[in-house]
Amino acid sequence: MKYYNWKKTIPKKELIEVCEYIKKGEIVIFPTETVYGIGANAFDEKAVQKIFTAKGRPADNPLIVHVADHLEITKITQNITKIEQKLIHEFMPGPFTLILKKNAKIPDIVSGGLDTVAVRMPKHAIAKQIIANSKVPIAAPSANISGKPSGTTIEDIQKELAPKVHAIIDGGETQIGLESTVVKVINETPYILRPGKITPEQIKKVTGKVEFANGIFTPVKENEKVESPGLKHKHYAPKTPAILLYSQDEKRLLMEVNKKIEAYQGKVVVLGFEEHKEKIKVPQNQFISLGSKNNLEQIAKNLYTLLRKADQLEAYKIIIEGVPKQGIGIAIMNRLLRTCGYNYIEF
Repeated sequence: MKYYNWKKTIPKKELIEVCEYIKKGEIVIFPTETVYGIGANAFDEKAVQKIFTAKGRPADNPLIVHVADHLEITKITQNITKIEQKLIHEFMPGPFTLILKKNAKIPDIVSGGLDTVAVRMPKHAIAKQIIANSKVPIAAPSANISGKPSGTTIEDIQKELAPKVHAIIDGGETQIGLESTVVKVINETPYILRPGKITPEQIKKVTGKVEFANGIFTPVKENEKVESPGLKHKHYAPKTPAILLYSQDEKRLLMEVNKKIEAYQGKVVVLGFEEHKEKIKVPQNQFISLGSKNNLEQIAKNLYTLLRKADQLEAYKIIIEGVPKQGIGIAIMNRLLRTCGYNYIEF
């Protein structure tokens, strides 16, 4: 495995090397603005299979195909509608994925056997350069062992994935920290399949309407086919069992968190707001600050790293304070519900 430090610059010679690995069917870990991805040539079935093997990913969980420019979208899809064109124009490049009708160039292994493909155009400089210079679209799910929290720093994922990939590009901490918003247009209405940084309000401004698909806040049936990653199988989860608590009433939330701490017969770790640090009844080393309750962007950015940190404390239970389901809070709560296996109480 080769390690490249591109935190400050992208050396041309190293970029050429990495792109050659992609062309030759190897898999590479690289940063995007959302989370780190583990990528391969989307046209190469054997290379894509290496991703599934490295992650231990179920074959029916489709991958997102990353492209360098708008023209490349037209080369792997067909029958793009006017609404879809509006969404592409407004949100690509960026933390946005659109489900489109695929053409024959995209192998079934990439799309989970569906006739659609999830397409994204990253804004991150390193991701853009790798895709553009490889001259192929890159299939890339989040860089993590399947089911575990996604990687937002190389330190989070290097130990578990380094032996399984050909190269790692370290671009430092990712900017957003949550995976892209995934949308599918059905009968001219955009449906959010996975919430992210791009909010329902932003989409509605472009298209006039927006809906949530099934599976955002409730479990998807085991035999149900899904078109977006992160919907069906256990995801974003530490090994330690977790519970998610939320109330609009801050005093009630604190009271219920402390009740749970007293009720559990064992070591409890709390992921809570910085403002609650002195009010939650656990030892200081068992409280992990999510950040300020007033800064959801920062909570989103640090969430996966903090979940991994909580897991390392080997507690009996992790208690997590929830956030309002507004703006990026929708995406945070979506991930936390999956983290807790829908073990969720709202007061």
